[in-house]
Order: sequence, then C-alpha cells, then structure tokens
Amino acid sequence: MSSELTERQAFLVLNALPNIGPITLNRLLGELGDDPRLVLAADKRRLESVKGVGPVISASIGAWREHFDFAREEERMAKAATDFITTRDPAYPRLLKEINDPPIGLYRKGRYDFSQPNIAIIGSRRTTLYGLAMAKKFGAELARLGFCVTSGLARGIDTAAHEGALSVGGKTAAVLGTGIDIIYPPENLALYRQIEAEGAVLSEFPFGRRADRQSFAMRNRIVAGMSEAVVVIESDVDGGAMITARFAGEQGRLIFAMPGRIDQNTSAGCHQLIRDGATLLTSVDDILNELNYLDGLRPAAIAEKPADVAAGRPANLTADEAKVFECFRGGAILSPDTLSGLTELSAAQLSATLMMLELKRLIAKRTDGAFEARG
Repeated sequence: MSSELTERQAFLVLNALPNIGPITLNRLLGELGDDPRLVLAADKRRLESVKGVGPVISASIGAWREHFDFAREEERMAKAATDFITTRDPAYPRLLKEINDPPIGLYRKGRYDFSQPNIAIIGSRRTTLYGLAMAKKFGAELARLGFCVTSGLARGIDTAAHEGALSVGGKTAAVLGTGIDIIYPPENLALYRQIEAEGAVLSEFPFGRRADRQSFAMRNRIVAGMSEAVVVIESDVDGGAMITARFAGEQGRLIFAMPGRIDQNTSAGCHQLIRDGATLLTSVDDILNELNYLDGLRPAAIAEKPADVAAGRPANLTADEAKVFECFRGGAILSPDTLSGLTELSAAQLSATLMMLELKRLIAKRTDGAFEARG
C-alpha cells in the first residue's frame, strides 16, 4: 500500500518512475495535495485529469511496484552511505526550488547541507592549460571567500574547479548526469571521494542510471538552478556549458564568461556569451561586484592558514606547486628545462604548475624565459 510508505519513501518511488519528467511530477504533487503518497494512491481517472498525464504515465504510477524495487534501492543507499533529500528538507538547495522544473528529490553522498551560496564553474572537457589554471584559480578564490563551488565532475574545467575549491579547504558540490553510484569519468574516482568527504555529490537519478544526452542536460539545469551565478571558463559554441548557461539565463541567474584567444574554438562559446550580454570575467571581483552582497549577507570567508614556516613556503600549495616553489629557495633563477630535471614533472604538469605559481604571484617569468621567485 502506498499509504504505508513514509513521505520520503514515496518521493523516492515517484522520482524513480520511468516516463515522468520533473515538470509533470511537480504538477501532480501540486494538484493532488502536495503529498507523494496521494499521487501513488490516486486512481487512473484522477491522475489523467492532470495536464500532461496520459495513459502511459498513469499506468506507470498505478503499477509502480513493477517498475521500482523499493527494498533494493534502500539497501543500495545504505551500503553506499547515500541519503535522499527532498524539497521538504532544509538541506535541499534553496535556489533550486525556484526553477520551473526542480527535481522532487536528490540522492546525496556527503553531509554538506548547502548553507553557503553556490557559484557554478563550468566549461569544456577539451580545454587549454590556461583554462585549467584559471578554473582552479577561480574555484580556490571563490571557495576561500566562503562560496560553495558547484560543477559537474566532468573532465577539464569541471575537474579543475572542484580541485581549486578543495585545495583551500573549501566546499564544493558535484552534480552527476548518472546514478550516484556511477563515477564518470572513471579517472575522477579519487576526486569523487574527496568531494564526498568535504562537500557533497548529488544526482536526481536512481542507482544504475547510465549517462545519455538527456541526463546530462537534466544535470546542467540543476547546476545552474542551485547557483547564484554561473561562470563559463572555456567552451565552444556547441558545448554542454552553453546549455548550462542557457538554463542560467532562463532561470534569472547571473552569467559570467572568461575571454580567450580569438583563434581557439575553446573560447568561441565564451565570446558568444559576452556578445549576448554575459558579464566579461577578469577577476573574482567582477563576480562580487555583480552579486552586490551586503556585508551581512556575504558567506564567511575561510580563515587564512599561517605560512608553513618549517618548509619555508606559503600555505595552500598543491604538492606539485610546493615541489617547484622549493626549487627557488635562496634566490635561484631557473629555466623550465632545469626545473623539469629537478622536479621530474612532465612538461604539461610543469607548465600548468608554473602558471599557477605565477597567478599566485609567487614567481615571475623573466624576459629570457627563466623564472625567479618574487621578492
């Protein structure tokens, strides 16, 4: 009997049923007493009186036990340390409730409760070293200011944004386009686990749901919907980040785009967004000025850690950054080839690390191509 289910359990069942989109689910709840148990208990005629509900959907609801193994799903959730937050829960992202088609519930790994404002950082999977460095930089700066950095755990810009937030001990949330038990891309397993420990991993899809074009689009609306603003670092004109930006515009969110080289496809989408009215992004101050927070409404910034006196280097460096920075002890002036030999980092790793140290104003590039520590 559906009446024997708790409200949360009934939400879980409705969320997993096939052929029913979030708009229809929200409409059903609105017209049938805002209680998911009443939706599951309604007869065919009553269900089909709701706009958008036809015989296929009413049959799916009426035979929900055939479509959804409730006991198995709860067992999977328990084993995976996953809970299911609904629009009734304080932990459900506040802004997400305001969009036209919010998910009625979200699977969540990690205990972060979205008490801080969210800023989304998104972009291409095929990116440049510059794009990766800037995504990491903005992720770190926003997290240090107290924002939760939201992205999609994808390769490229998403990964760098999450890593940037985590590098300063900040909060970050990953929204998946798959079931929460499927890590995609698989090489992000360690990052997935770190986000789970320090923030939250979210999905509206049941366990076992594989990725497809529809699921990623649905994921993108959540990334935009739960965020105060969306920052696009690099994207071509047909990239998934452009879909997220479109959702953000429809949802009334602020959109920022970072300019890039005019001869690179990875910047073409950002340039189009800027032409269409997105705010040109050059520093984190651009975001703060547009958000226009009053002092009492700004999130609490993360306290700066003291410098690592024993190691003689600034705090909050990654392992690669610390290894490279250590080479400059005593005022050394070093070429990239020398640094490569000293650190044993690949050319790509070294290039990205030197760029991050430059952005952090710890080293400077000389006219002869060598590097030295800033005084």
